[in-house]
Amino acid sequence: MTISHYLGLIGGLALFLFGMEMLSEGLTAGVGEKLEVILLKLTNHKFKAIGVGTLLTCLIQSSSAMSVILIGFLNAHIMSLKRAIWVMMGANIGTTITGQMIALDIGMFAPIIAFVGVFFYFLKKEFYHLCGQVMVALGLLFMGLEMMAQSMLPLQHSPTFVDFLMHIQNPVLAVCAGMIFTAIIQSSSASIGILQILVSQNLMSFHQATYFIFGFDLGTCITGFIASLSGCRNGKRLALFHFLFNAIGALSFLVLCQVFPLIDWIAQLTPLSPLHQIANMHTFYNIMTTLIVLFCEPYLIQMIQWIYPYHHQNDVKEGKK
Repeated sequence: MTISHYLGLIGGLALFLFGMEMLSEGLTAGVGEKLEVILLKLTNHKFKAIGVGTLLTCLIQSSSAMSVILIGFLNAHIMSLKRAIWVMMGANIGTTITGQMIALDIGMFAPIIAFVGVFFYFLKKEFYHLCGQVMVALGLLFMGLEMMAQSMLPLQHSPTFVDFLMHIQNPVLAVCAGMIFTAIIQSSSASIGILQILVSQNLMSFHQATYFIFGFDLGTCITGFIASLSGCRNGKRLALFHFLFNAIGALSFLVLCQVFPLIDWIAQLTPLSPLHQIANMHTFYNIMTTLIVLFCEPYLIQMIQWIYPYHHQNDVKEGKK
């Protein structure tokens, strides 16, 4: 690869991440002040809260952003830890929509979407302005993916890169590599997008890529940990739950994929579309992880409260809400 390829790769990633951030801001502004009301009114039951977390994260396109919002609510003592945990479980499902969007392969229309979006963006009406921001963000997101895809083409003939991938055939190493990579770039959506490019260009097999997916969701937990550092103990408990949630999912699927031909089953759903295979595995993984964690949720909460015990009367009251 030449220096222009590396610059294209970095530039494409920058466009993708900026597009994700812009999309998140635009859609969050659309929900706006109603977000707090929605979360407080519709999270009084476990399954309702999971559904709300899923739908809102589909809108704001970031489980990391949702974790930061929830930690803010916990710090302000306007939401209980249990409700925040239920919403966080739904957020992990909602974030998989990005991979499904990428799998639709609408990248060829990205410049048109962005071009039309610019016109809407400069209109004075707030609704049109927000629509324009979302369209521009989607255009940037897909143009960034296209730039990365073009920059990665020479890797098909790179012995160094192929040899590097061959050394990550071990499932545990793949999970660790995925976790570190996502912790660095701070976006599991971007990681999924890059993975879809690698698989579609035959630089990585779907079997190998599956284990990277398990690591991506672990890596994205770093945002919540950072956000919880200066907050209340319930914020720290939520960040820890998010990590344990994804750790349980990764360990469970590591075992399941060794015992059952689970990866082959997912691949057979869309045998001719590696983009859909990655997106479907990511969605299936997060839905199943949520179901697994639902069975042991009370024990997880007890463990978290043991690690971060209550010290003050106000903290005790908040935990019992």
